[in-house]
Amino acid sequence: MRCLCLLALLATCLSVALCKPTSEKKDRVHHSKDLGEREPTEEKGFQFDHEAFLGKEGAKTFDQLTPEESKERLGKIVDRIDQDQDGLVTVDELTAWIKRAQNRYIDENVKRHWKDYDLNQDGKVSWDEYKNTTYGYYMGEDFTDISDAEDKASYRKMLRRDERRFRNADKDGDLIATREEFTAFLHPEEFDYMKSVVVTETIEDIDKDGDGMVDLKEYIGDMYTPEQGEPEPDWVKNEQEQFKQFRDINKDGKMDHKEIERWILPGDYDHAISEAKHLIHESDKNEDGKLSKEEFLENYNRFVGSIMTDYGDMMVKHDEF
Repeated sequence: MRCLCLLALLATCLSVALCKPTSEKKDRVHHSKDLGEREPTEEKGFQFDHEAFLGKEGAKTFDQLTPEESKERLGKIVDRIDQDQDGLVTVDELTAWIKRAQNRYIDENVKRHWKDYDLNQDGKVSWDEYKNTTYGYYMGEDFTDISDAEDKASYRKMLRRDERRFRNADKDGDLIATREEFTAFLHPEEFDYMKSVVVTETIEDIDKDGDGMVDLKEYIGDMYTPEQGEPEPDWVKNEQEQFKQFRDINKDGKMDHKEIERWILPGDYDHAISEAKHLIHESDKNEDGKLSKEEFLENYNRFVGSIMTDYGDMMVKHDEF
């Protein structure tokens, strides 16, 4: 999952205090896991499939529903996916749906935050507007309003990082972002010209010894923290082998900038197609390479689970779905 960032809320003093810089670790861009890399817990809960099928934001809006209610909503969604209305969903139709779900999340995320940052309502977001909205409540004279030295240093670091990302997204260098440039700032993983900053941020988050590269210990440590007395899970051993055999291409024991780019942003990997094939493979009872509505409903827990209210309602009410 290319995977997806970010953040922030209102322009008043109270809302400014709630704004979150893009560079907080929980908001950083994570690489999309290949099917073979997923943790057992992910497969058990189908969370990855839910987010791919519904969009990340859609998956977050789930509320508890009975299986009957969940299946009813899923049936209506399947009618939308089946573009030629032949009663069967192909890989292409499911791929198109997944891409639209992901794009809709991005569009709605940008729309939701646009008004919070475009303070003068000129149809653009300047760096000053973003900086003052996100950090203004804290800044004072160089973050002097923050008493804790560690927090102060953290906010200074986040500000520098956000400015770097903003400048990279700002193609013409005027420090005023158009809608497209602001989208690239919030979702850099979706734009080819933002690849370098995505890789740089990933290195900064994982690289603990500050050498600008990621070794095996750092690579595993970003995904797994062992509990005392706990045996090492098999998936961790698999990741160690992945690192040695496929991630560390030059076999120097570390991943450099190019190797990390190949890991998190592989040019030959289409997540939507891969996920569509995976979903069909797991649910295609008669093995015809397509999914009927019945096959969707028999495997509803993989697509929507038993929790899907607001987003499901939204999807069946809007023609674009």
